[in-house]
Amino acid sequence: MALWRAYQRALTVHPWKVQVLTAGSLMGLGDIISQQLVEKRGLRGHQTGRTLTMAFLGCGFVGPVVGGWYRVLDRLIPGTAKADALKKMLLDQGGLCPMFSRLFPPTSRSTQWPVSPGQLGQAPADPDALLTNYYLWPAVQLANFYLVPLHYRLAVVQCVAVIWNSYLSWKAHRL
Repeated sequence: MALWRAYQRALTVHPWKVQVLTAGSLMGLGDIISQQLVEKRGLRGHQTGRTLTMAFLGCGFVGPVVGGWYRVLDRLIPGTAKADALKKMLLDQGGLCPMFSRLFPPTSRSTQWPVSPGQLGQAPADPDALLTNYYLWPAVQLANFYLVPLHYRLAVVQCVAVIWNSYLSWKAHRL
């Protein structure tokens, strides 16, 4: 409980920084889970650069984009009634998700260390990731927009996303 209270205090004092660092940390954790539990690489086969890439993407891309998106949604559709939450979820799943699914695989591969010249944007989008998204995220986002205050939404999504990030990392690095 002390850790949760410390997190809440930090979120109150530095909301943007804490949200972005939370996204990066949980994306890195998702990659560790992918490499160790799904791919069974073991410690010697673990690709540290890949984990750092996923954490970097969480801090530099996912956290700012998704956190900013939630703010935009709350301005476009103020309120937390069921109808408001449904509208936000539909905009999220119909607007951000297709774009995000298109950008994530090439971005995650293009930021691998070391970076090859001209690597950005060469990888094709994976439509399977978008379709798989629709099995999980509409329900999560509906609950998120209806039940969770704005400043906790990114954290809630990133907690669910630990498993999703494992999947995305696995998909992005097996293509």
